[in-house]
Amino acid sequence: MKKSILNTVLGLFLFSLSLQAQKKVFYFSIDAEIDTRTSRKTQLALEKATASKADIVLLELNTYGGVVNDADKIRTLLLNAKMPVWVFINKNAASAGALIAIACDSIYMADGANIGAATVVNGNDGMPVPEKYQSYMRSMMRSTAETNGRNPKIAEAFVDPDIILDTNIKKMGKVLTLTTSEAIKVGFCDKKLNSVDEILSINGISAQELEKFELTLTEKIIAFFINPAVSSILILIIIGGIYFELQTPGVGFPIAASVVAAVLYFIPYYLNGLAAYWELGLFIVGLGLIGLEIFVIPGFGITGVSGIVIAFGALGLMMLGNNQLDFSSVSEAELTGAVWPVFIGLISSVVVIILGFKVLSKSTYFKEVTLDEKIIKPLPYSEGVDLQLIGKEGISVTSMRPIGRIKVENRIYEATTNGQYIAEQTNIKIVSLHGNTAIVEPI
Repeated sequence: MKKSILNTVLGLFLFSLSLQAQKKVFYFSIDAEIDTRTSRKTQLALEKATASKADIVLLELNTYGGVVNDADKIRTLLLNAKMPVWVFINKNAASAGALIAIACDSIYMADGANIGAATVVNGNDGMPVPEKYQSYMRSMMRSTAETNGRNPKIAEAFVDPDIILDTNIKKMGKVLTLTTSEAIKVGFCDKKLNSVDEILSINGISAQELEKFELTLTEKIIAFFINPAVSSILILIIIGGIYFELQTPGVGFPIAASVVAAVLYFIPYYLNGLAAYWELGLFIVGLGLIGLEIFVIPGFGITGVSGIVIAFGALGLMMLGNNQLDFSSVSEAELTGAVWPVFIGLISSVVVIILGFKVLSKSTYFKEVTLDEKIIKPLPYSEGVDLQLIGKEGISVTSMRPIGRIKVENRIYEATTNGQYIAEQTNIKIVSLHGNTAIVEPI
């Protein structure tokens, strides 16, 4: 009788302990190229895990690598996590993915999975980048492995083909890539398991304690817009909108599209911690210089060229994790990754402008909002006789915002105002000349 009571009490006590020992696991996955989207997802997931008071974070990883700078951000977030982080490599943890994996406290790998091959390569041709970038990657690999009690030399061999190891798992002159069994042998994998459920089961955790992380609709939208391909399209709209607004002054839609595209370009990068206010300021300065060249300064010279360089330079800088123009941690591959979207957007804009103008110029709507009359020539300031036109009255044949065209004494001239808007078919007066352009005021 006493023994039965004792067993019952002991059973209740052990059951109570098992309830107390139950761990809450927070799960998220990375199943894509490592870039600004995945680094932001990791940051949001760890923030949510902390808010949920999770005991363990479980990352399911399958990637061939990506941008080193974003991999470093993820590595830092994992190392600084307030709870243990486990990683389940269900297929691949290559290149930047290997760095992320060894930043985790425990590594589980599926049968047939791989980890390694972390040499930094150029995103365009796949060739290794200069030694200074390889050295930086090797140092990150070493320090990360040391932090989590793993062999730093093996981690370095993921990057350096010349590392010599005591084991027979690496050939001389080849970067190291480990299979699941090899990773277990050298301490870079805790156990071979084939699913998240198996990981929970072997650690005595109920599947009911697993909380899965999903991006909100807002975050999915942000992730969409920080895609380099989408950035190129937004740049195309920014340029095209400005150009077509200049060709059809007063229409409003092209410049509105340009402004919306600029906002959609900047805000996601700002929220992701890449774009800073000073980069937005540079972009605005660049646009200002372009506008100054178009509306104020005759011709197209150093002001316009400077504006183009500054504006598009700012768009590229927004995509890079530089620190006040400090690019010491930015690899050549990352720099190329930022330059290409801007370059593609610029070239695409030129193509669209050329083709679009041909189509637009033939449309009835375009003819309604633009002047279909041939301009004889702008006011020739160099010929003294034309100074006599100062004080002459005429009519605006286009709206002026502030540039437009006027008719004076049955001739058409380029003209501009001193900043005010003049509607089409408004009586005007030439008050002065600026270079070859008439300065007019409404009567």
